[in-house]
Amino acid sequence: MKQDDTGIMVSIFCITYNHSKFIAKALDGFLMQKCNFNTEIIIGDDCSTDGTTEIIDEYVAKHPDKIKRLKAPKNIGATQNVIRVALETKGKYVATCDGDDYWLDPYKLQKQVNFLENNPDYVMCCHYTREINFDDTELIYMNFSPVPLEYSFNDLIVNKQAETCTATIVYRNIDAIRNLYKNDWLLKCNACDKLLKLYCTWVTGKKVYVLPEVMSCYRRHAGGVWSPVSYVPLKKMQLSDFYIIIKIFTYTGLQKAKLLYFYFKKYFFFEVKYKTFRNAFQTIKTIIN
Repeated sequence: MKQDDTGIMVSIFCITYNHSKFIAKALDGFLMQKCNFNTEIIIGDDCSTDGTTEIIDEYVAKHPDKIKRLKAPKNIGATQNVIRVALETKGKYVATCDGDDYWLDPYKLQKQVNFLENNPDYVMCCHYTREINFDDTELIYMNFSPVPLEYSFNDLIVNKQAETCTATIVYRNIDAIRNLYKNDWLLKCNACDKLLKLYCTWVTGKKVYVLPEVMSCYRRHAGGVWSPVSYVPLKKMQLSDFYIIIKIFTYTGLQKAKLLYFYFKKYFFFEVKYKTFRNAFQTIKTIIN
């Protein structure tokens, strides 16, 4: 396997804020990985106030050559935290996981890197995950019969992205993808993981592959980014990201038709009701043009 010039094959990319109940389990999942290559763990702690920082520092003291905690003078928000961690990564590949989720399989990274090394037509490798409640006592969702999945840019623009949550992602850390984090429009984005998948497939023309194995846990709890958001604010956040998607990427005629159908199915009536018909008309015009 060819590693980056730094000797790091995979950079583990973690953002966290007030995850004192969860961060140790996330870090243990990173540290238990059994690989035939080198990894680094980079944690963006967004000025936590609940003891998360102290827990991370204990791990850093035990593994100073393995874990790096990025500090900030003030709380900068999730998106800026994502950007600073992403630009700090040095590995050939980047694996992502938020501080309130965790990995289950000690061979997870090895399996994903093996796939990407042997399949150059794919830019990202994901896998299945299970959803749990905040204290890991209740299983909310898990697919008990996983099958291989793959997604192209065509799929992702209409939100076909099942089993590709943040805790499952490993992507190629190439300059073309790193440029994503240098765009001002990303600061307006709510779902950075979705934009990452779109950008990766768009800029490279490659696909996303999902291994048919359950290798991580996604935790639903009141402190999560999406879990506590009610219907209308959530829909407005999703629509805001949709505006970004239709403006920044280039589309073929067929892709524009798919986007238009998706918009009418998911957002049109909501936008007319909660914004104005003028807004809806402008969105349609943006897609068509």
